[in-house]
Amino acid sequence: MTTLIALGLSPALICLFYIYIRDKYEKEPLRLLALGVFAGLLIAMPIMRTAGFVAAFMPPVGQIGEAIFISFAVAGFVEEGFKFAALYFLIWRDRNLNEKMDGIVYAVFISLGFAAVENVLYVLHPTMGGMGTALGRAIISVPAHGIFGVIMGYYFAMAKFEPGNRKKFILCAFLIPLAVHGIYNSLLLSGQTLLLVVFAPFLAFMWIDGHKKIRAHLAASPFKSGGFPLSRE
Repeated sequence: MTTLIALGLSPALICLFYIYIRDKYEKEPLRLLALGVFAGLLIAMPIMRTAGFVAAFMPPVGQIGEAIFISFAVAGFVEEGFKFAALYFLIWRDRNLNEKMDGIVYAVFISLGFAAVENVLYVLHPTMGGMGTALGRAIISVPAHGIFGVIMGYYFAMAKFEPGNRKKFILCAFLIPLAVHGIYNSLLLSGQTLLLVVFAPFLAFMWIDGHKKIRAHLAASPFKSGGFPLSRE
């Protein structure tokens, strides 16, 4: 069990370290980063309870319809909704949110805090868990949660630093990761060979787009050349 718990936690820790070192111009306070991870851990239980409540309303729409409902209404809406709320209350008014990359960093730390709990529960599950589950989720599922966080944090930062388009970017910060999460889960849960074939290129697109978003916010850093922080108005 100890080995499985370690395998369940290690992918999230590796991804956290990766995003921490990518934030190369102005590191965030470790205390606040720890709070981000803790917030992700803390929302795990209400997410699971709310997901169970929402799943009870799933209509009898067949395998593909059920996959779509679970993917968008349960996984997408509930999980990304709680993550967004945690991100907003943790950092929106904090003075440490002083460059666009910070939005990505905090969103990823919250997302991976939740992913760590979810992953441990999966790998310890008496029927679905085990070494194979741990390895598969380490390669695909946990990094995917990191990418969902990148997407959310990217638009969250745009909302903070581009007040003229604040409402649009706030909506994007919630709805786009919801949609990507929903599509990701739908492709996996559909049971359709064609959709499973589409999953690999979609996953590649997620990775490429996520790294583009990271590079874009790093390039916009006012600290890159020893400058001053962007306005927080």
